[in-house]
Amino acid sequence: MSQVSAPTSVNLTGSFTPEAFEAHLARVKHLPAWWLDRKRAAYARFASLPMPKRTDEGWRFSNFAALTLDGFQVGRVVPDEPSSVRGPGLAFLNNAATGAAPAAPAQGVIFDTLQHALLQHGDLIKAHLLTQPSKLGSGKFAALHEAFLEDGAFVFVPKGVEVAEPFIVRHGATGAGTAVFPHTLVVLDEGAKATVVDFFASDAGGFACGGNDLHASHAASLTYIAVQDWHRDTLSFQFNAITAKRDTQVKSLNLHLGARQARHESYSQLQAPGAHSEMLALTVAQGAQEFDQRTLQIHQAPHTSSNLLYKNALLDTAKTIFSGLIVVDPDAQKTDAYQSNRNLMLSDEAEAHSLPGLEIQANDVRCTHGATSARVDAEQEFYLEARGIKPAQARELLVFGFFEEVLGKIENQDLHDNLAAVIRSKFKK
Repeated sequence: MSQVSAPTSVNLTGSFTPEAFEAHLARVKHLPAWWLDRKRAAYARFASLPMPKRTDEGWRFSNFAALTLDGFQVGRVVPDEPSSVRGPGLAFLNNAATGAAPAAPAQGVIFDTLQHALLQHGDLIKAHLLTQPSKLGSGKFAALHEAFLEDGAFVFVPKGVEVAEPFIVRHGATGAGTAVFPHTLVVLDEGAKATVVDFFASDAGGFACGGNDLHASHAASLTYIAVQDWHRDTLSFQFNAITAKRDTQVKSLNLHLGARQARHESYSQLQAPGAHSEMLALTVAQGAQEFDQRTLQIHQAPHTSSNLLYKNALLDTAKTIFSGLIVVDPDAQKTDAYQSNRNLMLSDEAEAHSLPGLEIQANDVRCTHGATSARVDAEQEFYLEARGIKPAQARELLVFGFFEEVLGKIENQDLHDNLAAVIRSKFKK
């Protein structure tokens, strides 16, 4: 009688083995015990959670063919810094800070590495770092991020202080197959105002699993901008968590350009009356790239508002997925929430999937949501080409016209121009 072999166990950790985690712990053993304990708990969650499946609603339309944890190694610093991490502000390469931290403005502002802040401002970090649970389907990858997070940026602006110049953070990776875990933690005290800009870039394909925490206290004003330009062979995950208190204004803009397959999850909580969150995104999807965008706007208090506008320009055989949900809690009367996903189709082979949704438990609210997908207007193209503009240039101009509604919301003109230049560079390749 033939024997039936036992089913082969599924490898749930891939390259991020217990041995790799122990090596990581050895590098950060000087950090507070409570943080190391949290990392051990996070690794246990990661190792036990299954990989996403096609039947998971939170992964609807996603490509699973190249979704893997194999073939990577946790990045270590190399002697030569690529140009992507040079410049003003904080810089990180292959999971470690490079150079000295810049001098922070006066008035009690902190602009430092997470490792240094964990040692110098432990209570402040403990109260705000990764305190929001993953709610959008990537619990396994969020746990991996917490487990292997080695260093990142910390911005703190105290009560009533307004910082005019943006805080710049550069996250870099170098070397094929390198895995990096960038993080930025921003805490604004009551009445504070600041702008924080994250840049992500690499010189070879690898694995990026990043996150940020954006905390804005009462009457604070925060602008956060992220420019994702990983190498085109990179598998990328990014988790954004926003908490907004009374009379707070939080504006976040994510520019998606790089990676082979990029999943971005953004979670905004409006926790007190008068809180407002503006969630913006621009995507240039080319070649066979896939951009998977999942959002959640939670209104937990009355008289709160949110506005989400995600715009995607799709070329070649690229694919975008947008799945957004507005949740209004029972006590969140007088909520005003808006959600829109707009797709500009520049190719007959490109795919855009949109799944906007509402979950309303209050009866005195104004909530709208919608999605559109359309090709470039042929008459507009003809108008430009009839005036001597080449077809490629005409298409670029039309895309910028499509994007300007979002870019125009950036008050800092230098930032506006820099973002436009980065987008324009993608059309020159």
